[in-house]
Amino acid sequence: MTSPRHTYVARINRVIDHIDAHLADTLDLATLAGVAHFSSWHFHRVFQAMAGETLADCVRRRRLEVAAARLLGLPPEPVLAIALDVGFGSAAVFTRAFNAHFGVTPTDWRRGAYRSWAERHRIELGKIHQADRKAHQAVAEAFRHDERSWPKGPVSRSGDSEMKIELKTLPEVRVAYMRHVGPYGDSGITRTWQRFAAWCGEHGLMEPRRTMYGVSHDNPDVTPPAKCRYDACVEVGEGFRPEGEIGVQTVGGGRYACTEFTGPSTEIHTAWMNLCDWLPDSGYQPADGAPIEIYGRDFEMDEKTGAFNCTLCMPVRPL
Repeated sequence: MTSPRHTYVARINRVIDHIDAHLADTLDLATLAGVAHFSSWHFHRVFQAMAGETLADCVRRRRLEVAAARLLGLPPEPVLAIALDVGFGSAAVFTRAFNAHFGVTPTDWRRGAYRSWAERHRIELGKIHQADRKAHQAVAEAFRHDERSWPKGPVSRSGDSEMKIELKTLPEVRVAYMRHVGPYGDSGITRTWQRFAAWCGEHGLMEPRRTMYGVSHDNPDVTPPAKCRYDACVEVGEGFRPEGEIGVQTVGGGRYACTEFTGPSTEIHTAWMNLCDWLPDSGYQPADGAPIEIYGRDFEMDEKTGAFNCTLCMPVRPL
């Protein structure tokens, strides 16, 4: 039976996804309350209680975070063009909001001030991972022995530590998803996969096997750890209808830099950071879209070590 809270979670997720997809549009209370199917009278209180920030703060934060990423793209876009594309009425209004949020002007951010912001976030995330280490190991251990989760089998590492990158064009895929909001690389993501795998099994989505995906919507160098969104996903057909906290979205579509990962869940965040570190010398830069983990239909988890295989895919475009 679907709990009322799960229905609220799904509606808030839908609103935040709508904000990301319509940054240049009018995102007022009435519009977003309509997306959530709540009355305007109560929606701003519901949103703040569920999301931990006001609706206005969320809209402003997402506009600024997307703008921050675009400011680092090449060739450089005019600041005014970026400001207008993410929903600010003028370069002056955008600059004031950007300075208030990041502590630097958009120009200074582009000239290198972003590095100190990103470094603070990486240090903070490292401390979170250290504090979460024992909990993560315990959750991973429980996941390994959960018969409702993915199939078990031996998984061996190749012994080759060099990261091999392949450029691929991925098709769009319709998926059902369960969302985790919190630091990337923490035990909450493993816990979400455990819950999601159980839900998939209960709804006949594990047999026959289907491709599954992990989707990271936010840049952890820019977005606060507590606000980072990660979706555990499974491929579904057009006839699938979501229920409770489960949502539906389309993932993939476009050019990706891909590399194979083998290891336990405690190591996957480091692998993602290594892929990001590959970019500066590659001739490519991040493109619009979310990074994706692909778990194939032959996926298995090693019951002894917790190791598994997946493909990490970063959306890219030429410099």
